[in-house]
Amino acid sequence: MGSFTWEIKRGLLSAPPKSACCKIAQCAAYLRTNGSLSENSFSFVSENERIAEYFVQMFEWAYGAQLQLKGAVTDPKRARDKLTFTYGGAGAERILRDIGAGAEGIPERFSAKDCCALAYIEGAFLGSGSCTLPGGNRKTGYHLEFVFPTVSLAEDFCALLASFELLAKLVKRGERAVVYLKSRDELSDFFSLIGAQNALKRLNAVSGAREESNQENRVNNCFVGNTDRTAAASAEQTLAIVEIEKQIGLDSLDRPLRDLARARLAYPMESLRSLGDRLGESKSCLNHRMRKLMEIYNQLEK
Repeated sequence: MGSFTWEIKRGLLSAPPKSACCKIAQCAAYLRTNGSLSENSFSFVSENERIAEYFVQMFEWAYGAQLQLKGAVTDPKRARDKLTFTYGGAGAERILRDIGAGAEGIPERFSAKDCCALAYIEGAFLGSGSCTLPGGNRKTGYHLEFVFPTVSLAEDFCALLASFELLAKLVKRGERAVVYLKSRDELSDFFSLIGAQNALKRLNAVSGAREESNQENRVNNCFVGNTDRTAAASAEQTLAIVEIEKQIGLDSLDRPLRDLARARLAYPMESLRSLGDRLGESKSCLNHRMRKLMEIYNQLEK
């Protein structure tokens, strides 16, 4: 679990729902995103002991159900134990009915009240949510997602987010459906919704640093662009003056134009501002004279 994702989830674990209906909504979302459901039993697997303990306690608070640790398998890639908890029997059947295990989407009872809808969103994030921010060597931008086993469940979840003015997108990823948010403002609204103040502070810090970096890049790009344009203009002016010299000679020009033409030939890569400093003239004055030189060149070309 990414450190930023865990920071968000840790905040949710520290503020469990207070009412029974919201506890049930959070348990329902967790099982629908991270559980295995059958007719008379359910189980879930977690690599995080804190989250596992939280939902073991949550089911006990909401139903008096005591989930059993079925097993622990070490994941060699992550060097963590996958903990499997299970619950069966008549008590499990009641819980499965309550959470809408047989429904294709989200039961209406969990969207009827804002408090339950919010608890459901939080439970879904604890079950399958993840979040990344731009920074470091990562190529990703702002990204927050929830993973669901079915499209119908994901579609209902999008509607649930929309009720809080969060417009998420949905995409299929193999056999699963992913609901995601991808902008800085969307993540900010989500963190505000679930009360994740620490995550919001970190988001603001990252976006501030990124904007500063983008501004620096814009300045550099502008400088490079201006340098390129200056070089192109200087080259065009130099070629025009060389042609004037060939066809009519620079001595045929008035002295102000002649001095500018010779300065341009002597310093072909300098800007007009730099030439102005050498000649003791303003840039606007040299602009006017250079336009006259270019007009002379254009007449000669005709």
